[in-house]
Amino acid sequence: MTELNKTKNQTWKSIVLFLGILTILSAICYYAILKLNPTSIYIGALMMCPAIASFITLKLTKRSILSLPWSLKNATYLKLSYILPLGYIAISYILIWVLGFGNLGNQNTITEWSQELGMTEFNTPMVVSVMILLLAIVGVVKNIGSTLGEEIGWRGFFVFELRKVLPFGSTSILSGLIWSIWHWPIIWLMYKGSGQLVFHIAAFTIMIVAISVIMTYYTFKSNSLWPAALFHSAHNIFIQKVFTPMTTTNGSSSFWIDEYGFMIPIVASIFAIVFWRKARKENV
Repeated sequence: MTELNKTKNQTWKSIVLFLGILTILSAICYYAILKLNPTSIYIGALMMCPAIASFITLKLTKRSILSLPWSLKNATYLKLSYILPLGYIAISYILIWVLGFGNLGNQNTITEWSQELGMTEFNTPMVVSVMILLLAIVGVVKNIGSTLGEEIGWRGFFVFELRKVLPFGSTSILSGLIWSIWHWPIIWLMYKGSGQLVFHIAAFTIMIVAISVIMTYYTFKSNSLWPAALFHSAHNIFIQKVFTPMTTTNGSSSFWIDEYGFMIPIVASIFAIVFWRKARKENV
């Protein structure tokens, strides 16, 4: 066996070991989520599973945790990883509002925000401005504590292992597919019995694969896991805490809004094509 083939075999063994450990750890968390109670503490534990699986894999393969891409030499990739999610999410929701799949301005959300901020006597523009500013800064930074648990495993370890044996495109798609499948039990819990389960799983999977291309690009360009952690956090906050809550829904909304509708997957896929081409051109 040549040295190159030996190295590839060792890499594939590390990949299989990581996925096996991740499956076991995640199964325990999913049991708690699906059978006991879908509380945030169990979901938080689930989000830590990729990081823990990567640490165990490194230990078993006699590699240091310090070998993960902890450092960041160019802060530009952090800025871009914050701006990009805001870009494709904002475009998606503007299209949703313009096309009538939902409307901007959910009064229930504004009322909740005003009560949460203690600003019930302030006008709507002030309440919305303050809350969005706080979510965009404090919310995103705070949420990195959760997304880091995933990104240490997915982008910090997994994509770098895949890249040793696969080209950029295959690495992005395969890691995105596995990352999306890992989320499927949560989607099943949310939409079981609705008659729309397959639709929402498909939409979510397309979105995850699309943003996986972008996140993998920034991960390799920066040689760091931090842009992905920030990207993931910004993606979650802007969808879950800002744009979806600010949108009033109608009969067609569930097919278009949020992470489980098709507007964000469509727009994110267009962005992904641009980054795919950039990666090929730059030989990432």
